[in-house]
Amino acid sequence: MRIVIAEDSVLLLDGLTRLLTAEGHTVTGHHTADELVAAMSRPGVVVPDLLVTDVRMPPSHTDEGLRAALHLRSLHPELPVLVLSQYVEQRYAAELFARGARGLGYVLKDRVADVDAFLDAAGRVAAGGTVIDPEVVTQVIARSRRSDLDQLTRREREVLGLMAEGRSNTAIAERMVVGMPAVEKHVTSILTKLGLPPDADDNRRVLAVLRWLDENGARS
Repeated sequence: MRIVIAEDSVLLLDGLTRLLTAEGHTVTGHHTADELVAAMSRPGVVVPDLLVTDVRMPPSHTDEGLRAALHLRSLHPELPVLVLSQYVEQRYAAELFARGARGLGYVLKDRVADVDAFLDAAGRVAAGGTVIDPEVVTQVIARSRRSDLDQLTRREREVLGLMAEGRSNTAIAERMVVGMPAVEKHVTSILTKLGLPPDADDNRRVLAVLRWLDENGARS
């Protein structure tokens, strides 16, 4: 894959570059959001297979990286983006997914230390999947007070958390050590209770979690 990274930490940028290069990917790095936007806004630019960007970047270290990602997605809607964040910031996560979930990921930087998990997340986002950090899901669940969410059982919340990580029904069944029919029943029940009828698009499943991000992000 051709991967572009935007990260102002020299050590993290170097580490990610070495990790991804060792996996056979071609990596280009930028230290600021302005550098990133300038490089990817040129006429005729080749859209990379994946953009990995920090949320907070110079000069203000607030949300420059996220803003750059949103801008570039508007220019290149097909661009897969994996956003890294130091902390759980529901408002930023909600804003990232507000325009659609395909080819988007939001994970904490701690996940980078788990090489296999990070590479798995990068691969799934690049392939058009959706990845939301489990800690984001946990905090959204904990803070949720909406009546439709209260309808979910403990088991359904567990399934929903795994769905938000981009797990397939097969992967969920393996993780929970249950049969496929049980998982399918839970998924159908979750989507029905939240007014999201099942359809053929797996990304539709994660809209349940995105709704939580949207409703709770404004209050965090």
